[in-house]
Amino acid sequence: MLLGSVLGLGLYGAPVWAGNGGATGEAAMESVESGTSHRQVAPAALAGPALIGVSAAATSSGVGRAAPAALLVPRDRYPETRRDNLHEAMFGQSVADPYRWLEGDIRRDPAVSGWAARENALTRAYLAALPGRDRFAARLRALYDFERISLPKKAGQRYFLLRNSGLMNQSALYVREGLAGRDRLLFDPNAAGEGAPALDAWAPSRNGRYLAFTESRAGSDWRTIHVIDVDTGTVMADRLEWANDTLIGWAGDEGFFYSRYPAPPTGEEYRGQARNKAIWFHRVGTAQDADEQVYATPAHPDWGHKAQVTSDGAWAVISTDAGTAPMRAIHLVNLSARGADGRWQVVPLVSDLTFDWKLVDGEGNRLWFITNDGAPDYRLVRVDLGTHARVSTVIGEQRSALEAGRIVGDRLILSYNADGRRLAVVTDMHGHPARAITIDATGTASGFEGRPGDPETFYQFSSYNQPPAVYRMDIRTGRASAFALPRTPFDPSDYVVEQRQYPSRDGALVPLMIVRKKALADAATAAPTLLYGYGGFDISVNPAYSPQRMAWLEAGGVFAVAAVRGGGELGPSWYEAGRAAKKQNSFDDFIAAGDYLVKNGIARKGSLAAQGASNGGMMVAAVINQRPDLFVAANPDVGVMDMLRFDRFTQGRGWTDDYGDPAREADWRVLRSYSPYHNIRAGTDYPAILVTTADTDDRVVPAHSFKYVAALQGSAIGDRPHLLRVEDGAGHGAGKPLDKTIATGADVLAFLAAWTGLSPLTP
Repeated sequence: MLLGSVLGLGLYGAPVWAGNGGATGEAAMESVESGTSHRQVAPAALAGPALIGVSAAATSSGVGRAAPAALLVPRDRYPETRRDNLHEAMFGQSVADPYRWLEGDIRRDPAVSGWAARENALTRAYLAALPGRDRFAARLRALYDFERISLPKKAGQRYFLLRNSGLMNQSALYVREGLAGRDRLLFDPNAAGEGAPALDAWAPSRNGRYLAFTESRAGSDWRTIHVIDVDTGTVMADRLEWANDTLIGWAGDEGFFYSRYPAPPTGEEYRGQARNKAIWFHRVGTAQDADEQVYATPAHPDWGHKAQVTSDGAWAVISTDAGTAPMRAIHLVNLSARGADGRWQVVPLVSDLTFDWKLVDGEGNRLWFITNDGAPDYRLVRVDLGTHARVSTVIGEQRSALEAGRIVGDRLILSYNADGRRLAVVTDMHGHPARAITIDATGTASGFEGRPGDPETFYQFSSYNQPPAVYRMDIRTGRASAFALPRTPFDPSDYVVEQRQYPSRDGALVPLMIVRKKALADAATAAPTLLYGYGGFDISVNPAYSPQRMAWLEAGGVFAVAAVRGGGELGPSWYEAGRAAKKQNSFDDFIAAGDYLVKNGIARKGSLAAQGASNGGMMVAAVINQRPDLFVAANPDVGVMDMLRFDRFTQGRGWTDDYGDPAREADWRVLRSYSPYHNIRAGTDYPAILVTTADTDDRVVPAHSFKYVAALQGSAIGDRPHLLRVEDGAGHGAGKPLDKTIATGADVLAFLAAWTGLSPLTP
């Protein structure tokens, strides 16, 4: 089976399409009502042994079925929440926003922090009493307890990699002298103890003399950059603050290019709008205030910039975007020449933001890009620099979309999306095919990094039933050998990964992954099912291993992933079909997936749960409003819940390419029609909902989840629990310590299992 993925993109096996689907119901939209308050008794009222035996909760059919009283949370048990009489007139409509006060910073606003603490107390008491919670926690620890090794990065004769012995909160960074050398510890973030920053990105200089790494505190998107002297293993005094969504591009051993914002005003670090991002150059061994600003666009404060350096160190390539749309401008810095003032000189290559330009690499005065200029599904071009740059096509637009590329040795490694199948193709530098990379399994291969002249590349393979394994490939022969293989605490052959498709409401065929025990599939036995989706920002949900999902599968559950429109699974047109005014397609696709799973006997009736994170959290919440009868439980995680105000916080302005601009009437009306916070359907029974967020999420600020939960609890939508779990000292997800990851996973699994009737394995 032709499979495989490159460059961090998923390569799937050939689809085995099957099955039928169902239509969806129309959504009834209501505005959030204003008032004074709603109230609840002490959280302790929900704790205690009365919850023992809740796995029987899902024995009757339909989301409207009766549930054990101990599982229910009547409205008068929720903490008291202030409701302000706040209305705004927007494009001829009066819109209530009674919980806007919850937009206050949880770190600085006592009213918000007190409310969140009371909500957390209620939720943690409820979750702690679930009988499956401790068993899930124990099983998650076992499923994480194996050695993990990252893809290595080569610089000079050195190889750099991350290692985790199993239950370390954070992985540690090592260097190896030569491929057969011994690993030497460079940096262990765990050494600083509890609350230590998390190691994020890292990049060695070209010859491996230095290494720059970024660290994150409490899960924030803000990054601090440090430098290690690799020879001595010393972390140097260099400390660069306020980096965010940055690359590190080394210019020899002198220093590196990086992206940063101005320091935000005090009190606005985690919620204020991030603007005026710029490219800076840092010289090793100097203070940050001596850094040189290389490129900025003060006339366009919302534009973002990143800098890459070609493998041969000849050029810095600066890409500029105005949001999430695939449009970039390109500027260049010749690293062999500075201006008369000693500063780097920036020259334009592509001045306007009309098309997408993604750097592959460079060699001398030749640069390779993947672009959609004149090719909606992208083509590979070479740019010959000179007085007048010349662009020539190396590989023209194909039937399959070209997504990414690398130059390794004297070969191009290209990733194509062929109707949902990712194909890795190796060609010579003129684009003449040499071979395809094949992996005889359904999963995701990623990596394939390297430089011109390198004899090797490394890639990682993972799937829902396969923890990541790392392989080394000889670029000349194409032969692959194991570099690091995990010892799995389960038998992967006990599980099957099926690829199907189903019709959405408008007849579009949507890919669906279904993972379950082989015995369940062979017996065609319906079981509690967790449906996951994302559907946004041209991002693909690729097959990957997750201990949380494996714990669900081990217990006898089914895990399904719907590749809904708005994601990147089927290429640019699939993304466009679920963006902006067409966002409803994403919701219709997810609803149709749920109907398909139930009607085809995969999900047991009354035992279907929904889960999504970030954009996917928004989608799950929107779908619950539109089809509350379809699901018995849901976990919207770090979701964008107020679609009329998302652009007011941190980097939300950059999302208007995907969602639309709330300041434009046509966009506002679309956003108003599905905004989760504004469309809760009072008088309708809702599923059990556990909303999860974190106090330091500065990507999707926790105010989204706070306002949404307050609106749920203040609405007459039945007595199933509508709870909020706020993680302390964590953010949008990246860098979360393992102990917190396990605790969160156990809570979410126990909640969903209790309502779907799934019983966790006994350790």
